[in-house]
Amino acid sequence: MCYSPFARICHWGPITALGIIKLITAMTLHCSNMWWPRNTFGGQLNSIIFVSLSGLTLYNFLSSMYHGPGYLPPKWMPEKEEYCNYLQFCGVCHGYKAPRSHHCRKCGRCILKMDHHCPWINNCVGWGNHAHFTFFLTFASLGCSQASVILCSSLYRSIHRMHYIYLGQEPIIELGLYGMILCVFALGFSIGVVAAVGMLLYFQLRAILKNRTGIEDWIIEKATFRRRNTGEKFVFPYDLGFWENFRQVINFSCHPVGDGIHWPVVPDCDQFSFTLEQIHQKNEKRLKTRVYNIIRPASGYWFPITHGIRVCLSYPFTDETRIKLNVGDTVMVTRWRKHWLFGEKIQDDLPAGEESLLRSRGWFPRRCAVEVIEKNRNSDSRHNISNKKVK
Repeated sequence: MCYSPFARICHWGPITALGIIKLITAMTLHCSNMWWPRNTFGGQLNSIIFVSLSGLTLYNFLSSMYHGPGYLPPKWMPEKEEYCNYLQFCGVCHGYKAPRSHHCRKCGRCILKMDHHCPWINNCVGWGNHAHFTFFLTFASLGCSQASVILCSSLYRSIHRMHYIYLGQEPIIELGLYGMILCVFALGFSIGVVAAVGMLLYFQLRAILKNRTGIEDWIIEKATFRRRNTGEKFVFPYDLGFWENFRQVINFSCHPVGDGIHWPVVPDCDQFSFTLEQIHQKNEKRLKTRVYNIIRPASGYWFPITHGIRVCLSYPFTDETRIKLNVGDTVMVTRWRKHWLFGEKIQDDLPAGEESLLRSRGWFPRRCAVEVIEKNRNSDSRHNISNKKVK
């Protein structure tokens, strides 16, 4: 899915983020001029620091949005044809996935070193904008920390301004009704940003120092689980040490290092060590696939109240889609929860060559389906069905 520059920002995520940045900045500067006037050296320095942090936050926010994570060209192939045997094929982009690349269904493209899709920037975080995104989190946390102190002090002095009038030694802060309401909202948002964005910054810095993305963390966890009974240890090929890992992402120019396709690896590993592990995991996933028939219609709603309150309260904590199903549909299920199932609807009537584009998969309530035991007893038959229907 391609976005124009205007369409990229016309989304609830960027609009909300820009609104929060504007509210906190405006109220902090308004209160700061009364709390610590600019005619003093300290007040001037305080304003300069906050304006710099606010400006850098906005710059890196827009840069991470518009620079983008870097995309694989459609129908991409490696330089040597024999390398195709070690790579996964993307049926949507009609090309192979380079090492560390993943397809984003929201962007509609294969993303270089994809970490996650961030709704706040309405774009993915990956190889091309990882540095800008990290700096955005850093400056937002620092700026909102300073704003929290200014707004909290200003609010306190505004409420107790009569006490300071009699003392005559402190600046008087006057906030009307609307000013008081806006100050409370700005203070709440700034504290929330410090907590939420600060936590996200911690996870991002930890991922950078380990040279792992959020998706790769999940793959490594499954790789370790696969080897739990063998005593074999899985070696992550891209972990070059804290300093080298840090240099691959963070620099003063924020320009991405390398081409996003070829990556340095540790000894005894090659460019395809990680992709081969992914292929093995996908093959095992196909073998564990179960066939289910739909006996009750699924609406595709996130909170299907008609299926009971327990189903609504135990929904999967993920932004993956919920699919609409009708009685008689057949679904290949690959993930299970207590009250939910994740699978792909088998569609025999799709036009040739458009199966990957029109595939329908997502979560649906478990009570809508029943497992087809007869087909699941024969693993070879199930594997053939999986290879035919799930691409």
